[in-house]
Amino acid sequence: MMNIFDMFRKRKEIPAPWSKYYRDDELVINIPNISLYKQLLNTSNKYPNNTAYRYFGKNVSFQTFIKQIDKAAISFKKLNVQKGNVVTICLPNLPETLIAFYALNKLGAIANMVHPLSAEEEIKDAVISTKSKYLIMLDQFYIKVKDIVGNTKLKNVIFVSPSDSMNIFMKLGYKLININKYKKYPKNDFYMSWQKFTNKSRNSKIKITEKYGKDTPAVILHSGGTSGKPKNVVLQNRAFVMAAIQEKRALKNLNVGDSVIAIMPNFHGFGLSVCMHSAMVLGCTTVLVPQFDSKKFDILFDKNKPTVIIGVPTLYEALLSNNNVKNLDMSFVKYAISGGDILSKSLEDKVNAYFKEHNSKARITQGYGMTECLAAVCLACDDVNKSGSIGIPLPGNYIKIINPSTRKTNPYNVVGEICINTKALMMGYLNNESETNTALQIHDDGHVWLHSGDLGYMDEDGFIFCKGRLKRMIITSGYNVYPSHIEEVIESHPAVLQCTVVGVPHPYKQEVPKAFIVLKEGYFTMFVKNEIKEYCKKNLAKYMVPHDFVYRKKLPKTKIGKVDFKKLESDIGRDDE
Repeated sequence: MMNIFDMFRKRKEIPAPWSKYYRDDELVINIPNISLYKQLLNTSNKYPNNTAYRYFGKNVSFQTFIKQIDKAAISFKKLNVQKGNVVTICLPNLPETLIAFYALNKLGAIANMVHPLSAEEEIKDAVISTKSKYLIMLDQFYIKVKDIVGNTKLKNVIFVSPSDSMNIFMKLGYKLININKYKKYPKNDFYMSWQKFTNKSRNSKIKITEKYGKDTPAVILHSGGTSGKPKNVVLQNRAFVMAAIQEKRALKNLNVGDSVIAIMPNFHGFGLSVCMHSAMVLGCTTVLVPQFDSKKFDILFDKNKPTVIIGVPTLYEALLSNNNVKNLDMSFVKYAISGGDILSKSLEDKVNAYFKEHNSKARITQGYGMTECLAAVCLACDDVNKSGSIGIPLPGNYIKIINPSTRKTNPYNVVGEICINTKALMMGYLNNESETNTALQIHDDGHVWLHSGDLGYMDEDGFIFCKGRLKRMIITSGYNVYPSHIEEVIESHPAVLQCTVVGVPHPYKQEVPKAFIVLKEGYFTMFVKNEIKEYCKKNLAKYMVPHDFVYRKKLPKTKIGKVDFKKLESDIGRDDE
């Protein structure tokens, strides 16, 4: 696979109106030629006794964490894991996830991060498509593995329990509560527990001296890209190393010893990079949350008092709808960042009001990114923010807005496709040259640009405003209609908790908008549906008013908590619930 960063060509300077918000020295990113493991090790050498991660109240120092990683690296070496081998990690946010992740990186192997609740066929596809030789997953899902291993080239399966890193009392309690969940797996040389795996390093004289740099492939994440079909995104060490440098320059009030709550999953670039790797590299504590329960928001926050909250908009909706957090003191929160989906103006205002009422100076801001460039591209924070924007490009990143038909750069404030240039671009989609060439294109300015498939515009100050997916844009009677705008208007109605708008076929208008609405507690469809319809007529152009309004108790979600608008599009024939 060609390294696009080594290709020589004459390049034109990229306009960067946002540069005034950074010092000149902050705009230049020189990525050191190191691996993720080495970057973490450097932090450990500075702050050996600081807490690297917290798991169910158990604090583990950087020094201890590095020892755990080194031990696992020797165990992988004894299993004959080599540079370039792919190991599939199919786990929630557990300590073992991070230990395995960095141990593989130390060996120059590639971590293939997969959702732990993936179906049997999805796990099989993830293993086969990446030619994984090893699989690490939850012990309770042995039943999913036993039927697929014969169709793979797996050499070993390592089983982990969420209780492996708990203290003895929590471990006993966990096993008693979950005793009926487990299907016992045969213990042999092929299937092994995490303890048996790590025991392989005992009394070993193996020394791992190889060092891997920024251009070594490190991680495979999974993305629908611009086409919606799942693809394996290959990322180098450079993407993670750069992200940590960028985060430090953007979050100026983040200090060593602060904590980031890792609710976002490790198989998502936002979670793995921003909540875990970057946080720890900057000397912060990552609070690992293997399974998020919105009903226990108050307990989670009160016990851990996280400095930084990062999540998709639905996480903040869950926060506001939890009655137990009404009296919670949130003064410990410095940053609240929303990403992964558009944050409506209505939700932004509600969250900011909540923080103010609960003693926090934090204001919710948005970030934006793609798996293909490791999640974080833009960020709004501190005083560099405009309501409704996804912020400005992080140092070293560039964005332009183009006309999708002509590839010409749009003027300021004109909606088009968001294109991204950064040193953190993926190497490409694994074994998919056609899709790679569609996503990564060389423009007339000589630069390689990632075509996001997202719509947005840039203002004169360089702030970016996202308007949704290019394929979600609705064309009705020749007019371009952006679902996010309709959603924002409907969610500003006092009875509405959440709204998602999709386009549905129409015999002569081509497409028309259809709104799926969730009402707040205490409101009933029969009393407010006419009022909401009239509210839309008053606040939207005629061609934007939804053709249909469907009321649901809840909206379907994707695996990372975004509203699944594709599922809504496929459910258009269903009646109201």
